[in-house]
Amino acid sequence: MKTFIFNARLIDENTDTRGSVILNNGKIEKIFFCDGKNSELIKAVNSDVSSCDIQINAEGKALLPSFIDMHAHFRYPGQSEKEDLETGLRAAAAGGYTAVVLMPNTNPVVSTLEEAVSIVNTAESYGTAKVYQTVSITSRFDGRTIEHLQYLTGDLVPVITEDGKDVESDEIMEEAMKICSSKGIIVSCHCEKNEYVPFAKKKRDEGNFIEAEKILGAAEDESTKRNLEKALKSNCDIHIAHCSTKKSLRYIRRAQKKEGREGQVSYEITPHHACLSYEMPGLGSELVNPPLRSNKDRKALIKSLARGKHVMIGTDHAPHTLDDKRNGACGFSGIETAFSLCYTSLVLEKYIDLKRLSSLMSAEPARRLRLNKGLIRTGMDADLVLIDLDDSFEVNPESFLSKGKYTPVAGKMLSGRICKTFYRGQVVYNL
Repeated sequence: MKTFIFNARLIDENTDTRGSVILNNGKIEKIFFCDGKNSELIKAVNSDVSSCDIQINAEGKALLPSFIDMHAHFRYPGQSEKEDLETGLRAAAAGGYTAVVLMPNTNPVVSTLEEAVSIVNTAESYGTAKVYQTVSITSRFDGRTIEHLQYLTGDLVPVITEDGKDVESDEIMEEAMKICSSKGIIVSCHCEKNEYVPFAKKKRDEGNFIEAEKILGAAEDESTKRNLEKALKSNCDIHIAHCSTKKSLRYIRRAQKKEGREGQVSYEITPHHACLSYEMPGLGSELVNPPLRSNKDRKALIKSLARGKHVMIGTDHAPHTLDDKRNGACGFSGIETAFSLCYTSLVLEKYIDLKRLSSLMSAEPARRLRLNKGLIRTGMDADLVLIDLDDSFEVNPESFLSKGKYTPVAGKMLSGRICKTFYRGQVVYNL
């Protein structure tokens, strides 16, 4: 099916102009840019347009490369009460995402090539997004066994992680990084010094969330420093997950100055850490890991999103049942609100522009994963998202397509509504 999308505002990390695109065979076949003086496309495009099966009038809405999430939990296998592949993929499409990297802390923990490939193949059958399934750094999170890494290949498993915790042993982490270096596999690190966690939990149980945040801040900083040092020593590609403190950002910048090759060190910042703080009214007791930080940390994160290198936005979409949340589960459902929250809190507040937001959510993760996505260019994958930037809405978790209905932005007015999501040129979400 050949599709013509016209009367759009085309936006990527380099472009912000009016125009139209033709999608064919899963690719962007042609792009027509308007010069801003005329409302109609030049006559030369007429023959191309007449051959299209579908014509979509964007009515001036923004057409961006769809988003790529380096960090999401779909709870598959084994935790279907929280999420499953079908609901997770539907939620991703509703949020404008057509590529997701899934975490391995499931039941059982994903620890083999065969398990990862099986999940990817199952996800592929839904036809709504490209899924990359990570594998645990140590087998079943046992903290010791890494023999399974020898059987991985970077094309099938581009990322491994111990997400939800960190590898405690310096020796095991360094050896795992050496193996991944030889295979071109990225090691994504949940940076958290494990021995600090019980003390933070005790403070949380006592209701002292600010003291718990300080403890977990130190845990993140020390582990970030350790993991970066090990990666540079091992010549391994490293990705720092959900970076949330000013000090950790400083360690990342220092490591990037020492990296052996451009892009060896990358990192992500979540929408909730960039846009929310425990100092904001009503957010002091929210449970997420890393916890919401101070406004001082948040400002440092925003500055890094605006000016940093090899930084991207990762949702850390972490759906839970409401009972789980009442019992202290950490994490939020965020993949459906990620763009709108960042557009409202970062772009409309003039911290970054829309081209930069597109870079953070599309082009940068595409480069990190070596994907033919993330830009509006001829020959690129026809993965796009149409957004009404002028439409505001109140966040209603009950309308989420995700099973996880908990979000700290419930009831908040956000701007930038996702209208359509295209995957391989086909509409996979339609408002």
